[in-house]
Amino acid sequence: MIVDAHRHYWNPSRLHYGWLADAPSSLQRAFLPEDAAHLTDPCILVQAAPDERETRYLFELARTTPNVLGVVGWVDMASADVTSRLDWLMHDGGGLLRGIRPMVQDIPDTGWLGLRALDDAFDALRDRGLVFDALVDERHLRVLQDRLVRHPGLRTVIDHAAKPDIAGHAFASWAGAIARLAQMPDVHCKLSGLLTLTGQAPDDDRLEPYVAHLFEVFGPNRLIWGSDWPVLTTHATYEDWRTCAHALVQRLAPGHVDAVFGGNAIATYSIASRSSP
Repeated sequence: MIVDAHRHYWNPSRLHYGWLADAPSSLQRAFLPEDAAHLTDPCILVQAAPDERETRYLFELARTTPNVLGVVGWVDMASADVTSRLDWLMHDGGGLLRGIRPMVQDIPDTGWLGLRALDDAFDALRDRGLVFDALVDERHLRVLQDRLVRHPGLRTVIDHAAKPDIAGHAFASWAGAIARLAQMPDVHCKLSGLLTLTGQAPDDDRLEPYVAHLFEVFGPNRLIWGSDWPVLTTHATYEDWRTCAHALVQRLAPGHVDAVFGGNAIATYSIASRSSP
């Protein structure tokens, strides 16, 4: 079974998505399950607004969309009552909440992840068996490593491989930083969002050195495929990216296609242990 571990649904008429103002015009509309009716792979929904109301909205969509396996939501991690907020979200989700994703890349303070005021939030994620989805880029990798040292056992998934500058042919500094994080056994990485980083014209060939490095440092059991739909649609179709990624995995890690395209997501996000909503 293929699992898309990174799909978005959003509705600007219902909630505010600040980042959409600077996004391509094709994304500045609602993307809902009916727009993805042709995408039959089971999926994990990922938040797109820093708002707990959006997380509950994703729960609503998940309950009426048969192929949704879980939700990675948002909570105010700096709030004094963050543990209670998490408990309320877990209760309201009825087993759907699989992880939490602060939108670190959009926070002006690049050292935000290191704030001591967030310690309770990260401990609460770990203690409740929730995944920390790290929406970061290379600017945040050192402070991310420092944060994770303080919370051993916290399952972490780095979204979009920390967004390497593939279009600019940058490699060395990203590769070293991601390799250091990969030495931590509870850190996983999403093979997602990469085609949109290759430039205006998607270039499959540019991806191979980056994907090869990810396999080298994480191994095939800690890489998780995701589509990043509908952001993906600015550069390619869902099928284009799935075919491209499949070819790369087949070439770089033969025998591990099923793990990267489903098994790793199910294990990392504890999908098998989800209770029925």
